Amino acid sequence: MIAGITSTQLIEIAFLLVAAGGLAGLLAGVFGIGGGAILVPVLYECFRLVGVPLEVRMPLCIGTSLAIIIPTSISSWRAHRARGSVDMDILRKWIVPVIVGVIIGALIARVAPERFFKIVFVIISGAASLRLLLSRETWKLGDEMPQGVGMKLYGVFIGLISTLMGIGGGLFSNLVMTFYGRPIHQAVGTSSGLAVLISIPGALGYIYAGWPAAARFPEVAALQPPLTLGYVSLIGAALMIPAGMLFAPLGVRLAHKLSKRQLEVAFGLYLMSVCIRFVISLLPGSGA
Repeated sequence: MIAGITSTQLIEIAFLLVAAGGLAGLLAGVFGIGGGAILVPVLYECFRLVGVPLEVRMPLCIGTSLAIIIPTSISSWRAHRARGSVDMDILRKWIVPVIVGVIIGALIARVAPERFFKIVFVIISGAASLRLLLSRETWKLGDEMPQGVGMKLYGVFIGLISTLMGIGGGLFSNLVMTFYGRPIHQAVGTSSGLAVLISIPGALGYIYAGWPAAARFPEVAALQPPLTLGYVSLIGAALMIPAGMLFAPLGVRLAHKLSKRQLEVAFGLYLMSVCIRFVISLLPGSGA
């Protein structure tokens, strides 16, 4: 028995992590997202079961999610680029603003309480689920992507919120690009490249955010589970990354075959269930 759970339960948790990694990779290919909307809730439940303290559980989930997204998003981006569905011009315009947003998010993660990350996840995932479930093709902000300051502000916002949620940014970049008339497959392909820009500095930022605090305060270090780098769990990453890389190319193929609306509804319902789960955990006395 380890951390109060049996060896059978540990095997079940390991299987859950591998399965979630595969599902995250599949969604990375289908939606151009990093898969963090799948990874963070699953990691949260697994870390809860093995006794990771509440004080560090949510930032550990987000940092680990960003680390897992790195190879998954690279695999997805390469597959989409091979199909010619990546707009490199948009990626070049968003490189600097997105990284600025990621840096700001990492600095916030250094000082924010665990409850803050849940609130951000609830607000953004709830709004994204409503958009997926209720949106119509006629909903548009314009016929062309904005230029200048507007484009830069979109990039900063995508980088900031994605870093605070542990996602690859596809939820927002897909929304922005389709609202400005870009084809969904181009939005998905370009978003997969954006996930690469967000996940690498984002994971490094969470290592930075978790490491100094543990070094300065012994009581914080005592809360960290074993085999972590700052707020990145090496065990979680090792179990989920291979499955994610394996399934990402399959997701790309599905994205070009399945009904976009069916996928939107399914993912929207999942996000809504995650939102409700974290709302419950925020209630007084929930202990979750």
